[in-house]
Formats: sequence, C-alpha cells, structure tokens
Amino acid sequence: MNKIEALKKDNLLETNEVSAKDIFGIGSDLKVPQFINKSENCPKIDKNYVFDDETTTAILLGLKYNKRVFLQGLHGTGKSSHIEQVCARLNWPCVRINLDSHVSRIDLIGKDSIVLKENKQVTEFQEGILPWAFQNNVALVFDEYDAGRPDVMFVIQRVLEAEGKLTLLDQSKVLSPHPFFRIFATANTVGLGDTSGIYHGTNQINQGQMDRWNIVAKLNYLEEEKEIEIISKKISASSEDKKLIRSMVQMANLTRKGFEQKDISIVMSPRTVIMWAENYKLLNNLQTSLSLTFLNKCDESEIDIYNEYFQRTFGLEL
Repeated sequence: MNKIEALKKDNLLETNEVSAKDIFGIGSDLKVPQFINKSENCPKIDKNYVFDDETTTAILLGLKYNKRVFLQGLHGTGKSSHIEQVCARLNWPCVRINLDSHVSRIDLIGKDSIVLKENKQVTEFQEGILPWAFQNNVALVFDEYDAGRPDVMFVIQRVLEAEGKLTLLDQSKVLSPHPFFRIFATANTVGLGDTSGIYHGTNQINQGQMDRWNIVAKLNYLEEEKEIEIISKKISASSEDKKLIRSMVQMANLTRKGFEQKDISIVMSPRTVIMWAENYKLLNNLQTSLSLTFLNKCDESEIDIYNEYFQRTFGLEL
C-alpha cells in the first residue's frame, strides 16, 4: 500500500475522479482528482470563467501527475487566475506568492522567533510558507517568477524535483512532500530576461532551474471571439453591451499589432479591456471610461495613434 492509499484509507484524503471535459468544458478526456471536502484555502469559483484548452490541460497534468508547471504569457492574460479557477473547481487548496524583490529566503523557509510559553520567553522556529505548503495538499503558485531574487530561487530549486525533499538547516530536519503538494509558476518571460522592453525588473533564470519545470505552457492573447466571450461573461453584458465589447476588443487588437510594429509603447491587455468595459457600465461614456482606464497611462506623443485606433473601431473622435 503506497502513501496516498494509506491516507485515503484513514479518510485523511478523500477524492473523486472527475472528467475534465465535464468540469472545464475542454476537449480533453482526462480524469482528475477532486477533493470532496473544501478547505479555507480553496479559491472562490468564478462561474463565468472561460478556460483555455491547452493551459487548462497543462495545469491538470500538473495536479494529477505531480508535474511542475510553468505558465508564461503577456500581462493580463489570466495566468494566475487560470490556476486558481482550476483549483477552485477541484476543491484543491491554492496559495499564491508574489516573488518580488522583497521576498527573502527567511520569508519562504522561516526563522527563529521569541514567543511566550508559560510566562517565559523562549526561542521557537516559526516555519515559512514553503515548509507549510510542502507538508499539505496545497497548490503553491509563485507569481512573477522571473522577478525573484537569486538566493530565493535556489531555495525553490530543490523542491522542483518530483521526489525532492526540503532541508531545514536551522532545524536539522529533512521534510518529505505531502502526496498532494503541487507547485506552479507564472511569469511574463520564459527565463531569458525581458526582450520586449516592457517588463522592467525581470531577471534571467538559471537554466538548470528552468530545466526542472516539466511542463511549460504559453498563454498569450486569445482569439477575438474568445476574448469577447470572456469579457461579456465577466461583466454580465447585455446584447447591446456585446456590440461595444466587440469594438473594444478590436481596438485592443490594433494596439497589440501597433506594439509589435513598435508604433506604440503601451498595449491593451485583456485585463485592460475588462476594466474599460466595467468603467463604461459605470460612466456610460466611451471616451471618458477609456481615458480613465488606459489613455492616462500612455505617452502623450502616442495619443494620436490611439485616437486613430478608436476612430477605426468606433467611428468616433476621442
């Protein structure tokens, strides 16, 4: 009897096998485990979420087969939310950590702290998020993976191995992973540094570490119809709203082409279009909602180009 079977027998892990096609509406016939009991760390379900086939399949392979999954894509494409929404439907606890430059090795591993016990001050080791997640059925997501500090990245490197253990040097302990511990990462680049000039603060990632990620999936801007569907569901759009959303997405696609051709320096992501649609519903004014959502972030010298995009999609002046 293996470790997972022993835990199931003791009712410590109760799962059902469910169909990915039924739960996520994707083309895969994969059967995946779903926890029967929902814990406090399970994300909330967004009923209107639209799943991308390839990205969802990559996440499910990570959960089912204990694969390390790295999601790369442009900003606003929904990398982190994709993992969260998959976990939400499988009742799988999910914890996100943003690897900014302030996250240290101590934050991840833990440190000795002075605590009161029986009215006496004693030194006690307070474990960090990594040992805790490592010993629980948690999907741990490292956001902005390419912004992490080198000393932090090397702490993570050992646990990227499927059977890797976590050594706590201060405690002279070697921890074994929980059978349902999983690890994911999201990043705007794929470990080679920022080649576009829009992701300042990102770093090149040690290729020995990148080699430990079993699955690398790319989630970039969606097909127009898919993006319209996602935004329409997100804001509960009426039929009239959907006509405007179509034009909003068409304008966003023009900015993406303009960015590729280096005509402009700021691109409209799907997240930006969602915010624009939400602000339009509040203000009922296309130009004002666009300015407050996007244009005020842009270079003044490029406003004429955005005005041209707006005219081409809406037939109006900004």
